Amino acid sequence: MNGFAPLPTRRYTSAMEPGRVIAEVAIMAVPVLAAIVFHEVAHGAVAFACGDPTAARHGRLTLNPLPHIDPVGTVILPAVLLLLPLVFGTPAVVFGYARPVPVDYRRLRHPRRDAVLVALAGPGTNLVLAALSALAFAALPQAADAGSLVTGLRTMAAGSLEINCVLAVFNLLPVPPLDGGRVLAALLPPRAARFLAMVEGLGFVVVLLVVMNSNIVGQLVQPLLAFLFRMVG
Repeated sequence: MNGFAPLPTRRYTSAMEPGRVIAEVAIMAVPVLAAIVFHEVAHGAVAFACGDPTAARHGRLTLNPLPHIDPVGTVILPAVLLLLPLVFGTPAVVFGYARPVPVDYRRLRHPRRDAVLVALAGPGTNLVLAALSALAFAALPQAADAGSLVTGLRTMAAGSLEINCVLAVFNLLPVPPLDGGRVLAALLPPRAARFLAMVEGLGFVVVLLVVMNSNIVGQLVQPLLAFLFRMVG
C-alpha cells in the first residue's frame, strides 16, 4: 500500500440549491479524477524506476481512472457526505480517497532513499499540475456569459488548482498512511520507523479528525495558492 490520495474538502450547506451543488460537483469531477490518477501513477512510475514492478504488474501504471477508483473512498463516502447537508440541513465536508498503488519496498534498489522518492512523487506531481492549472486559469479570458464554455473551463482550471494544492499539502502531513508519514518513516531510525508502522492503522482516524475538526489544511494551502497566482500574474 502506498500514497493515500484524499479528495479535497469542500463545504456545502442546505442553503445551496441542489442543482448548483450538482453542477459544481460535475465541473470538479474531471480535475479531481485527473489529480488522483496522476498522483497514484506517479507513485507507481517512480517505484518502477527504482526497481519495483509491482504497480505495473497490477495494471496501475495507467491513466485510465477505473483501476484507481476505490468504491468506498472515491464513490460512496463522498456521495454520502455530500448528501448529508442537503438532507439534514447541517454543514458537511466532502472527503474521500483513491485506491492506493501497491509498492513492495523490499524490491527498491535503495529502500530508505527510494521510499522517500516514491512518497514524494505523488505530491510533487500535484504541485506540477497545480502550476499548470494556474497558467491555464491566467490564460483564459473572463467571459461575460456565466454559462459559456470559457467560463466553465476557467472554473475547472481554478478547481484543478485548488484540488491539486490540497492533495499536495494534505499528503505531506507527517501522519501515516499519508505520503508525509512514509517520508517520516524512511527518515527515522529503524526502531522508531517500526513503531510508526505499528500505529499506522490509527492514521486514518487521525486524518479524519484533522479534516473534520481543524482548518490546518486550509491554512497551509492558502499561501501556496497565493504564491501560484502571483507567479502567473
